[in-house]
Amino acid sequence: MKPENGGHIHSTDPFATPEQDKSAVRRLRGRLAAPVTLWTAPGPAGLTVSSMLVADGDPGRVLGLVDEESDFWDAVSVARRFAVTPLGPDDQQLADKFAGLMPAPGGLFAAGEWVETEYGPVPRDAGSWAGCRLDAEREYGWALLVEATVERVEIGDVAGVPLLHFRGRYRSLDR
Repeated sequence: MKPENGGHIHSTDPFATPEQDKSAVRRLRGRLAAPVTLWTAPGPAGLTVSSMLVADGDPGRVLGLVDEESDFWDAVSVARRFAVTPLGPDDQQLADKFAGLMPAPGGLFAAGEWVETEYGPVPRDAGSWAGCRLDAEREYGWALLVEATVERVEIGDVAGVPLLHFRGRYRSLDR
């Protein structure tokens, strides 16, 4: 006889914070679709970042919220530069590794092919990426607000579908 939940041990994540225990701000943030990007720096170091935006202007600017205790922040605070790469639906495992949600045997940069840039390593198959110079940082909520100037932009030939984070899961525009 099959269990009522379709044979699964748990029908939900047993480690997830229950909705009623999440802050109202966190619940609101979860209802906003966010781009999933990979931020990398010389060192090398990297971090998955979804709380970010790009502001057009002369010069263009990038703002993002990062973990000030991350190896990425340690590397950026020394190098004063980093690369931002938008990720696509095929990059979910890469995003999880750099977010610390999945093991990375041999280190974060051991798997896949990388192109070395003065801003940090960029995935070889990245459609587009930006090289940024750190301008300022300050504590903002429980994170560090990083402000940077966009110094270089590489736009790939293919306009890929973006990987999004919405309500605790990855999504893409084609699903």
